[in-house]
Amino acid sequence: MKIGYIQTSPLFGDKKYNFEEIEKLISGIKADLLVLPELFATGYTFVSKKEAVSLAESQEGETAQFLINIAQSTGAIVIGGFIEKEGEKVYNAGIMVSNKGVIGSYRKIHLYYKEKLWFSPGNKPLKVFNVDGVKVGIMICFDWIFPETTRILALLGADIIAHPANLVLPYCQKAMITRCIENRVFAITSNRIGEEKRGDDRFKFTGKSQITSYDGEILSSAPEDKNYVVIIDIDIQKARDKKLNEFNDLFENRRVEFYNPIVKLK
Repeated sequence: MKIGYIQTSPLFGDKKYNFEEIEKLISGIKADLLVLPELFATGYTFVSKKEAVSLAESQEGETAQFLINIAQSTGAIVIGGFIEKEGEKVYNAGIMVSNKGVIGSYRKIHLYYKEKLWFSPGNKPLKVFNVDGVKVGIMICFDWIFPETTRILALLGADIIAHPANLVLPYCQKAMITRCIENRVFAITSNRIGEEKRGDDRFKFTGKSQITSYDGEILSSAPEDKNYVVIIDIDIQKARDKKLNEFNDLFENRRVEFYNPIVKLK
């Protein structure tokens, strides 16, 4: 299976420019699965909820259609971040599409910093999408710091976790090694680069998009300061064997009778 990421530096609020930059990057590329960053079409650093609402779309909007066009030109299932509008609420979301249309979306359940001012917390359960026999889960950026996110997706059967991100903390890329080892899944962390200074905030994004193997090996790492595209081959069957050795199976050996405190209310 050919999987990859697209690392970009979006211009805040300029969807047309951001789409055109991605089109340049993917010229001639073919893949089975491609992941774009969180909020790749809009930028990240909002100054008001009204501003976030003004850039929000439905699953029939221009960002979804752009991703469908990418799917048609590359042959890939494509996942990218966008602001999803439903009624009066807007969500930091990821959408999955094929060359035929929208497959589904995920809404970020762990909001970071001022995202809590602009977005409603995700209201959809974590889900794994079965696409052509491959099971793909989605999480977004700060979800990585909660190990429950990755574990639930793995328990639901994910072979690959697609991870659109706008990372500003320096920890995630190393943490994904552990996330993949403890669940024996592949992960595609598609991050952005550049800086955004708007209002009182100035963010420097860390780049270094990464594909991490089921055994913790880093299969690809992007530069921290360049737009970048990578496609690599993986053996998806490796993620379906949860055995470390003849005695230890990571899922069968779980002692769930002792795990009640993890789900107790605070």
